[in-house]
Amino acid sequence: MKLFKKIKSSKYYKLFSNLYFIIFITFLIWIFFLDSNSVLVNLKLKKEIDELKQRKVELEEQIAIDKKIISSLQNPDSLERYAREKLFMKKDNEEIYIIEYIEE
Repeated sequence: MKLFKKIKSSKYYKLFSNLYFIIFITFLIWIFFLDSNSVLVNLKLKKEIDELKQRKVELEEQIAIDKKIISSLQNPDSLERYAREKLFMKKDNEEIYIIEYIEE
């Protein structure tokens, strides 16, 4: 009994037994952790958006490089050079030797 009276007279008991406080804490827990639009979900989505923006920048740079290559391939000599170097194409009477270097 003495323990119960001591707890009841505590300043924290008055705070935690307040209905508005209980509802407020429940609301905060719901908003931060349980809701489908919770803060944690929003943080994860923001991180994913940042990664996608970075990927977009990288792909735009790659597109610029590819456009430059395509514009240089309008010349038949550069087209033949590209086909030989990158695609390992050859003429009928030629042999191609691929030399690979072992890096240590």
